Amino acid sequence: MEKSLDILILGCGYTGQRVAKRLLSKGARVTITSRAPEKLAALGATAITITELTGHLRPGVRVLHSIPPEGSGNVLDALHGKATRVVYLSSTAVYGMKTTVNEHTPVDASTESARSRLSAEQEITQGPWSTLVLRPAAIYGPGRGVQESIQRGEHSLSDRFVSRIHVDDLATHAEAALLSSLTGAFPVADEEPCTSREIAEFCARLLNIPVTGTPGLAEAASGQAYAGRSPRFANNRQVDGSAIRKALNITLQYPSYRFGVPASLTCI
Repeated sequence: MEKSLDILILGCGYTGQRVAKRLLSKGARVTITSRAPEKLAALGATAITITELTGHLRPGVRVLHSIPPEGSGNVLDALHGKATRVVYLSSTAVYGMKTTVNEHTPVDASTESARSRLSAEQEITQGPWSTLVLRPAAIYGPGRGVQESIQRGEHSLSDRFVSRIHVDDLATHAEAALLSSLTGAFPVADEEPCTSREIAEFCARLLNIPVTGTPGLAEAASGQAYAGRSPRFANNRQVDGSAIRKALNITLQYPSYRFGVPASLTCI
């Protein structure tokens, strides 16, 4: 990698911090934005707030945009004339109520979350830079996922499918995307979708804790059964992310939750 490569990570959170570490280790100059940049000083990147962005942009910068639609404001205006590449971390929410998703699946704007994400995607892809949109499935990893929520009694016993991607594998996608010239929009997921019930039972066995909650008739009829709070994943979606892996020449470190969940518990 060229040592002069400039990277900007907009919204350096759970995934962005891992991308920053990868690129810094390869000699890139990395600038990150955060609401509390002082908390990210240890990363070694230049940490700023969005309001400071204009004074820190260099021509030719490559941008990882991971700010949710409701918090992005007019951030794209500052990138004009500076950014040559923008990779946007969107969401499989753009597929609405579609139950099977791959790179050819049309978007479905029937839900509010889909419309919000699609509007953000459109704004970004219309900019004067090359663009790649990554649409991750549910992101999990150390400190985040069913292995955590089940310990609080907030797990699903649904037979609906959920696809996932380990945060480190998503960071691999994002890094490769920033350094590539590939364009378009692709779903990102691991190789094993599973039902919420399956992963809850897997995590319970791993942690040696009981799976609580019994489906009621109404829940069983709707395909949902949650212990604790309201369901986070109400959709029933199996995502095939093989196309973007092939295009970016990526091999997953955690091809299944069966590998990623145990690793997440030992990494904290």
